Amino acid sequence: MEAGTGTAEDIQRAKSDGLTLGLFLRSLIGLDREAAKDSLDGFLQGKALSANQIEFVNLMIDYLTQRGWMDPSSLYESPFTDISTKGVEGVFDPREVERLLAMLSTVRQHADI
Repeated sequence: MEAGTGTAEDIQRAKSDGLTLGLFLRSLIGLDREAAKDSLDGFLQGKALSANQIEFVNLMIDYLTQRGWMDPSSLYESPFTDISTKGVEGVFDPREVERLLAMLSTVRQHADI
């Protein structure tokens, strides 16, 4: 704990959440902001986004930067529901939602060792 590797609460959370070592470590250190942005590049390429969509994507980048990965259920909780009470489905069309969920799955797979 002295090396800043996590608190007893962090370790207990990892045990109770059933996280793999990779997901646990990623949740402690987060994801580099550029890596978080890069993970969304394919989704954003060639799109003209609305103000709400830009805000939503920026929240996703912030979340990934802080926590390292994201459970899709988070897209239906605050602060995302502050933009639309329907979460991601209130901001993007169904095809775009599928693409975002696939991107989150890829980010998780890369951390899941």
